[in-house]
Amino acid sequence: MIEARNIWKSFGDDTILEHLNFKVDKGEFITMVGTSGCGKSTLLNMLLGTVSPSRGELLLDGQPIPDQPNADRGIVFQQYSVFPHMTVLENVIATRGFQQNGLTGYLFGAKKRKATLEAQEMLKQVGLKHVFNRYPDELSGGMRQRLAIAQTLLGNPRILLLDEPFGSLDPGIRAEMHELVLSLWKAHNLTVFMITHDLKEGFYLGTRLWVLDKVRRDPLSPNIYGANITFDIPIGQTENKAYQDIKNSLNMTQSVLPQE
Repeated sequence: MIEARNIWKSFGDDTILEHLNFKVDKGEFITMVGTSGCGKSTLLNMLLGTVSPSRGELLLDGQPIPDQPNADRGIVFQQYSVFPHMTVLENVIATRGFQQNGLTGYLFGAKKRKATLEAQEMLKQVGLKHVFNRYPDELSGGMRQRLAIAQTLLGNPRILLLDEPFGSLDPGIRAEMHELVLSLWKAHNLTVFMITHDLKEGFYLGTRLWVLDKVRRDPLSPNIYGANITFDIPIGQTENKAYQDIKNSLNMTQSVLPQE
């Protein structure tokens, strides 16, 4: 479904990624870890279409990924991307409005009724049936993140991009969100790419775990070389050994990586 062919990405004289090659099948759940500045968010933005490779090709179904976001790809950020002046239900209905042609994004008549029913059903799936008419500032952090996920999934994306979506949540709510994302991944037949700074979370959620790190280093010019995928691990029987290998390779003392 997705293929990277010798991708490089630079910003001015700073090389962020180099020699990046991978293939991802439909339905895989890719988790990504790595130290600060190793290009995880840059790669996610290339998959979204807001950043283009400096060299190489990034393909979706054999064609270059469009250089702007579209309905194929939905993203959820760590900071909740919701509209504070809209109710929970209105926030999700707005997703349908943004998909139609026109300047305002407003829906009327049959279109609005259909979008309302679809939004209500999606909110039920993410556990927000009881807060349709509340505003985002009346919700907990976990509920706001559920709302952001509902917004994204109503657009029917094939690819879900998660940029450290649970980093600000407490452990109990985080565990609930893990189960929610896994259930939605299966129910909607999604292909998922997720950045996390928690190595245990990466092993728990993913079908493959990528570690981004620099293979080549120059202490006098630290930005001359970019990062690559140094580990590409199918989650399974090698998990315990791989966990220790990754911690050692990144010089980690804890399972949680430094924040970017």
